[in-house]
Amino acid sequence: MAEQKRDYYEVLGVDKNADEAAIKKAYRALAKKYHPDMNPGDAEAEKKFKEASEAYAVLSDPEKKRQYDQFGHAAFDGGAGGAGGFDFNGADFSDIFGDIFGDFFGGGRSRSRSNGPMKGNTLYTSVRITFEEAIFGCEKTIELTVKEPCKTCNGSGAKAGTSPETCSKCGGKGQVVFTQQSFFGTVRNVQPCPDCNGTGKIIKEKCSDCRGTGYVSQNKRYAVKIKAGIDNGQVILMPGLGDPGINGGPRGDVKVEVVVGRHPIFQRQDMNIYSTVPMSFAVAALGGEIVIDTVDGKVIYEVKPGTQTDTKIRLKGKGVPSWRNPDIRGDHYVTLVVQVPDKLSHEAKELLKQFDAESGNSLNAAKEATSDDKGTDGKGKKKKFFK
Repeated sequence: MAEQKRDYYEVLGVDKNADEAAIKKAYRALAKKYHPDMNPGDAEAEKKFKEASEAYAVLSDPEKKRQYDQFGHAAFDGGAGGAGGFDFNGADFSDIFGDIFGDFFGGGRSRSRSNGPMKGNTLYTSVRITFEEAIFGCEKTIELTVKEPCKTCNGSGAKAGTSPETCSKCGGKGQVVFTQQSFFGTVRNVQPCPDCNGTGKIIKEKCSDCRGTGYVSQNKRYAVKIKAGIDNGQVILMPGLGDPGINGGPRGDVKVEVVVGRHPIFQRQDMNIYSTVPMSFAVAALGGEIVIDTVDGKVIYEVKPGTQTDTKIRLKGKGVPSWRNPDIRGDHYVTLVVQVPDKLSHEAKELLKQFDAESGNSLNAAKEATSDDKGTDGKGKKKKFFK
């Protein structure tokens, strides 16, 4: 007994009122998931792919869909008054496979090149700026090699006195259509014409200046305006300054990646700036003024008496301007660290010892804490460490 086929709508996961776009979308997802080349050696995936392809071949064709809705599977089995004898021959899957796999079956519709107007290539470059330039904005000059229409042949690519000829293979369309046998039937595919490379034109005698390309390379300089607040890795778009378009298409764009240099003092995170500032022990203990470097210049800050090391303070509005709104700025966060002098005069050392004696005698605290256990047993007798 033959295995009963599933309902085609159920196979694709769409309802009976689904339009052509919904049917195509559903099949595209299934084809991508179960295609045998994506699942080598998986018999179950191959079975599901073939089932989905059969369902799509019927439901994507208005006439076959009408027959199926009226007679079900019998419409293609020769029963119930249906047309009978349906197979995959003639079914056009190139649109689907072109979208999903590109050149999977020799090139699909969406990957083929047409001889109509096309936008020119986008050019990419980078520019280096300092930390401060990123904060406040600047203007830089970049140099690019850009294609320009050849003046000798006016961009045709043909030698003076000649003209490009229409490609005889594709008839000037830039595309050729061919059929290919797959395991589920005949598939129609579209690919760029191999003779004219998709241009629709053949140049028999090439221009000596541009070598038949229709373009010559020129070095050009552009001024790049960099907004205040830009961050490392952001890209500036300069529309219409790239390579010229094809067949009357618009010029491409220029994209400039901004590379921001490191700063010896400041670190940035989004719109905030972070730094560490040393303060003397005397200022930390007694309080006093310290100088803090910011991107806006030096700031005098009053330290409170008894300030501990790693104390964090916030300088509001001293951070990075918003890239979209320069009137909005982040903050500058400063970590205060007590700086210990590594060189002291004899007099300074004696004064520090006197200060320590008056403020808790910390220099002798460890000795006093362990003196009872170190040399006596608590009864005035020396301890014996070895028996």
